[in-house]
Amino acid sequence: MKTRARGFSLLEVIAAMLLLAITFAALMKVAGGSMALTRNADDHSQAALWARSLLDTVDINAPLHPGTSDGRFNSSYRWHLVVTPWSPGQVDPNATLHIVKLDLDVIWGGRLRERSAHFSTLRVLAPPVVKTS
Repeated sequence: MKTRARGFSLLEVIAAMLLLAITFAALMKVAGGSMALTRNADDHSQAALWARSLLDTVDINAPLHPGTSDGRFNSSYRWHLVVTPWSPGQVDPNATLHIVKLDLDVIWGGRLRERSAHFSTLRVLAPPVVKTS
């Protein structure tokens, strides 16, 4: 009595390899997208840290005045700051405290793929100290 050997046909093997290749390609695309999202999140976190550092110390060395200023944090990140007077509405014109709005843009990336993050806050300014002699 002859027993017939059981196995896979060439067509079944090719179909299985094709399915495996498609699945592997899809997984690699997902992994690549995940790495890109992680890098993007890291860049934005770094920008937020730079912004917080600048906004916390912007008026330490010199008083804030309305206007714009620019600078660099390092070779990758740069900033652009706009200081404008801000008023909540009905304000006593003789008030000794003044409020300014700080709009900070942190910019990074090359010219072809430049990205930025915007940060905005309010700062209360005390009146200048008048020295009497």
